[in-house]
Amino acid sequence: MSEEATDTAEAQGGSTTSGETPAADEFKPITSQQELNAALKERLDRERAKFKDYGDLKAKAAKLDEIEQANLSELEKANGRITTAEKERDDAKAESLRLRIAVTHGISLEDADLFLTGTTEETLTAQAKRLSDRTAEQANAEAERKKNHPIVSKEGTSTKTGTTTEEEDRAFARSFFTGGS
Repeated sequence: MSEEATDTAEAQGGSTTSGETPAADEFKPITSQQELNAALKERLDRERAKFKDYGDLKAKAAKLDEIEQANLSELEKANGRITTAEKERDDAKAESLRLRIAVTHGISLEDADLFLTGTTEETLTAQAKRLSDRTAEQANAEAERKKNHPIVSKEGTSTKTGTTTEEEDRAFARSFFTGGS
């Protein structure tokens, strides 16, 4: 039996296992276009009855999608604000930690901005310790150099101030080329 015939037989309360059913006795073949049109119209009306509230459901689904989209937009905005606030909080904590460690190790703010780049307290502490040790080493080396190699403050400079005049330059040239006389 075909699937459509099985559905028809079951709908009429007959058995689908035997060839002799009460529906088989009532079956009338369609012989005219009007009968075919009437059967199709009846079948179409039954199917339309199943989906008669489809338009309402479609409108409600569209309205629900619109509401969900609006809520999602609000949720995305809220998530964006939360993310921004968390980032600002984390940046403020990192800056506070960096400055605290810089002050603890006696590092200037300019050097802290330039050299303290870590993100954890351990990293920042290690960087600050290394920077302060290096600064101390350089200061000790400079003190040692000054102690061992003193600088004469006016070494290499002339005691005479001002510029020479043209007449003085001529006198110098004459004494140089004439042998001092």
